[in-house]
Amino acid sequence: MKLTDVIRRPLITEKTSILREDGRTLVFHVSTDANKVQIKHAIEQLLGSKVESIRTSIAHGKVKRQGRFAGRRSDWKKAYVKLREGAKIPEFLEGA
Repeated sequence: MKLTDVIRRPLITEKTSILREDGRTLVFHVSTDANKVQIKHAIEQLLGSKVESIRTSIAHGKVKRQGRFAGRRSDWKKAYVKLREGAKIPEFLEGA
């Protein structure tokens, strides 16, 4: 699995902005097949920052309706990545 397949995109929400205020925690949308070791390796390679810990969670897809037809969005995985003390957040994630 390529590094860009593991890390899909950073999650920018109100909750993740509050977590990012400590200067060490980032949240990413990751592949559902990726494990913590693969996520850690991808973050360290792509961002150049050392990782202290990773927490993952599965977000279950919502049921959405279009008139009388009901469909379901896919489940997805997010990773809370805590960087080591003294590691800096990359510039492209600071302003977001």
